[in-house]
Amino acid sequence: MALDKTYLEYPERSYGMDHNRYDWDMLSNRKPIIWPNDKKIALWVNVGVQFFPLNQKGIPFKVPGGMTKPYPDLRHYSLRDYGNRVGIYRFFKALDKYNVTSTFAMNTRLAERLPYLTGTLKDRGNEILCHGYDMDKLHYGGQNLDEEKELVKRSLDGLRNLTGQDIKGWVSPAKNESENTPDILAENGIDYFCDWVNDEMPYNFKTKNGNLTAMPLTTELDDHFIILNNLHSAEDWAHQVQDAFQFLLQETKTQGGRILSLNIHPWVLGQPHRIKYLEQILEYLGSHEAVWSASSNTILNAWKNN
Repeated sequence: MALDKTYLEYPERSYGMDHNRYDWDMLSNRKPIIWPNDKKIALWVNVGVQFFPLNQKGIPFKVPGGMTKPYPDLRHYSLRDYGNRVGIYRFFKALDKYNVTSTFAMNTRLAERLPYLTGTLKDRGNEILCHGYDMDKLHYGGQNLDEEKELVKRSLDGLRNLTGQDIKGWVSPAKNESENTPDILAENGIDYFCDWVNDEMPYNFKTKNGNLTAMPLTTELDDHFIILNNLHSAEDWAHQVQDAFQFLLQETKTQGGRILSLNIHPWVLGQPHRIKYLEQILEYLGSHEAVWSASSNTILNAWKNN
């Protein structure tokens, strides 16, 4: 049965997509990227530093990694807390040992609650992204515009004040957005955001308040996604990271530089039975001659300079 002719009358219908947020541009057709010192792979390690409220509201849905039992779900709440009190210090030690640069995506509420950890991150000098206010303050379709504007402003103003950094990057809790989120982010001084995972390299993203850059932070190599969602072992996670690296390295021979992004969480890989697999990956990647380890903003600037 033929489609009704009105099907093609959608005002944003166009080749490749149905919106005007970015220009249609196949990855394989883009100008090859050359990373500093002619490195082939830019390694972006993003550490999620998160606060999951015990009394989560779950509006409009329960966030992945959140509480699953009836209130008070102390089993899961205290495990997340463990990551910010124990696991993250194992991360610090491993990252420093293998000379791997990391970026920290932090909930503003956690920065308020744990001043010692916030101070440690400030002293380390790593780049900090805003990860929203907390893991129960979601951005979603149909959300009141003024409500979301206030939430973004409170998140960014608070984190900028507490860390002393001019925060330029953003990743939404659960990577969830409303139709207005990118516009609000640009309005509040954000340069790049990491929610859209439809690419492997940065790309220009249009908003009502100027352009952003989309920096795709892959979900497929996320430790929580692989280990706790897909129920693979930490050893499997390490193998998948190595497989991804080797494949991307082969692509660089004909298509230019690539980014390998790893999104990891202290309450997952910071466990004593899993930390060795993170250490193995950091040693493997940190010592490889093709790898350039840098913060997300540094990688973004190198991409822009190309």
